[in-house]
Amino acid sequence: MPLQDHPLWRGPRHHMDAEDAHDHVHWIELFYDLIHVVTIFMLGNYLSHHLSIDGFLVFAALFTAMWFAWFDSSLFNSLYVSTDITHRVIMTAQICTVMIFAAAIPEVAGDGWTFLALAFAANRAITAFMYWRAIRMGAETTTLASEMARNFFALSVVFALSAFLPQPFGYIVFGAGIVAIQALYLSPGIGVLRFERFVPRHGHMAERFALLLLIVVGEGFFKLVVTLAEKGVTKVTPDVLVNFILGGAAIFVMAWIYFDFAGNAKPKSREIRVRAQWWLSHLVLMLAAVMVGVALAAEVKVGFFEPYPTKYAWLGCIGLAAYLLSLLAIQNVIEERTAHRFATAQVRMIGVALALVTLVIVPHVPSIIGNLSWAAALFSQIIIPVRRAYRAFSEEEKAT
Repeated sequence: MPLQDHPLWRGPRHHMDAEDAHDHVHWIELFYDLIHVVTIFMLGNYLSHHLSIDGFLVFAALFTAMWFAWFDSSLFNSLYVSTDITHRVIMTAQICTVMIFAAAIPEVAGDGWTFLALAFAANRAITAFMYWRAIRMGAETTTLASEMARNFFALSVVFALSAFLPQPFGYIVFGAGIVAIQALYLSPGIGVLRFERFVPRHGHMAERFALLLLIVVGEGFFKLVVTLAEKGVTKVTPDVLVNFILGGAAIFVMAWIYFDFAGNAKPKSREIRVRAQWWLSHLVLMLAAVMVGVALAAEVKVGFFEPYPTKYAWLGCIGLAAYLLSLLAIQNVIEERTAHRFATAQVRMIGVALALVTLVIVPHVPSIIGNLSWAAALFSQIIIPVRRAYRAFSEEEKAT
């Protein structure tokens, strides 16, 4: 095999030009996804320690920034198949920027802001460099890669500038940069989605979404286990252990409903609206999953007959409602599945309604009632579709 054809030395290639392109995630990308475990854990900790409107807004902004950085890197790797040594060194540098971003989260309101913003700026600059390298290696025949390189380099300068501005101007400039990322994708006439070659491997991106969703949902297990371990598993009452187990089951069901009804599914068309709804709905879905994971940590703070902490209840109920609505939005733009016959919009709205009812009643009832109401909202999303499917398939079997 010629050296330039070996995966360790072969430069990036657009997947439309690569005969051996496939949708499976490479181990480099998987490792990059796993690095975000610590970032999501730190973001969850930040939200746990800042249960206020301001704290939530900071958490949501940082999560969105982290998610877009992950998405942009994932998008490059979906467009351009890259596995060579140079690309691995580049990904190492990008991983280091994520590490610094995560470490700065607890001090983001103070001196940590400079480190976080500069790490994010470096992350954007590295993404710009990856597109520039694709041009240099002859992987792109249109202006797609040059526009992406230009856009991300310009944004890296904006984010770096925000690190040194007095507040709140630094936050404002940083936020404007985040909005600009999406504008440069979606704006009519100038957004890069206008390019015919701006079509990632949709199966590959679907797998990346699924892997990150597992990481995000799994953060809830960290929260539950760490909270119980700090309290002392031998020191809690049996009802707290029941709550703990309920929380773990709930996290599993959240993953279950995603994978049965939306996971690893491709968008049903190449329309800009469809693709934008597909990825932005995943952003909201994952943010909501972290909210629920943080809220479930309170399960080990109360017994059956104590009221569930109101601030955690707000996170859990609003988070679950947002999770179900995002899941419905994803279902509406992906290829049709048999499961969609049974998990309809009506089913999703039942769950949303029950979550909001729980939000209203939880300050006035013991936690066992609030938990049962919230659990009904979530578990109905599996029980109703499975029951419907069993009946439908049984009748179809009898008919044959």
